[in-house]
Amino acid sequence: MLHHTLIIIILILQILTYKEIKLLQVVRKMSEDIVYDVVIVGAAAAGLTSAIYTSRQMMKTLVIGKDLGGQSLLTNDIQNYPGFEKVDGFSLISKFETQARSFNAEIVYDEVLNILVEENKFIIKTTSKLYKCLTVILAFGKTPRDMGALGENEYKGRGLSYCATCDGPLYRRKTVAVVGATEHAVDAAAMLSDIAEKVYMISNRDKPFGDKDMLSLLASKKNVIFIPNSIVKQVNGDLAVKSVRIANSKSGSEELISVDGVFVEMGYIAKTDIIKDIVDLNSRKEIIVDRECQTSHKGIFAAGDVTDLQFKQIVISAGQGAVAALSAYNYLQKLKGQSTIKGDWKTKKPSLHTTSK
Repeated sequence: MLHHTLIIIILILQILTYKEIKLLQVVRKMSEDIVYDVVIVGAAAAGLTSAIYTSRQMMKTLVIGKDLGGQSLLTNDIQNYPGFEKVDGFSLISKFETQARSFNAEIVYDEVLNILVEENKFIIKTTSKLYKCLTVILAFGKTPRDMGALGENEYKGRGLSYCATCDGPLYRRKTVAVVGATEHAVDAAAMLSDIAEKVYMISNRDKPFGDKDMLSLLASKKNVIFIPNSIVKQVNGDLAVKSVRIANSKSGSEELISVDGVFVEMGYIAKTDIIKDIVDLNSRKEIIVDRECQTSHKGIFAAGDVTDLQFKQIVISAGQGAVAALSAYNYLQKLKGQSTIKGDWKTKKPSLHTTSK
């Protein structure tokens, strides 16, 4: 009798598993069939401003960012952004994000690996999935630098992050590693020390760069462990990160450290190789745009520090983001044979809810 009962239970579980698999396939297929009016690559001042403007024009908008805020997060004292006598980068970018979400812009944290042209659409390939869209706004500024460790690409978004401010709250009472010697790495470790149970700070220097007071504060934290003169050689895990293998650059010794999450905070680099065969670049690998932020390829626009505009400022990036958004809207309007606009003056009530990341 017990044997028959076990067989019945196993059959039920198999049926449920089959149904779950079919449901996942349906959901995945629905996701693949979604065509966005615009995909914005980059979630800093330019990208988030673009999202505000496109979503206000009722364009189905998706923002894809490897992190939130980019280089804006590197400064704690912005004194030249209109409307704020003084504001830190995180607070300013958080307002951008909240406003973009209030108009129903979708925001996901992922890395764009490739952009493909398919007839009158674009295919955006990330580390986790494919997205279809009618227009693209390139606003990724400078991209977070990779460690170059084995397993890094495999665990992106699965315990390995480039944005402590975005994903840090997910690691409450867990063990994490911050990799980097930059001031931004110091800030990330300080923030995570108030969230995580234990924070390893892995630096390839004797000590990381940073404000003396902040470094002293970190040194006083009992849950922060400094690991100097070391690099991460490999990230390990199964479905998610479980450990990192580090190597000491002076002694050559290696050590395996168990962690639940890894935050890479190694600065930023210009990374336009993914679009070098699609749009024109200058000698500095910046994207060449016209006064309407149109690139050399129809339907692809660009804004912010990734463009060839001489001045690199948050306010200028935001302004270009607005121009790129309105230009993308007008581009689609022309394709539909409908009237274009010269500005965004209408009053639109924000949604009562925002899209979760």
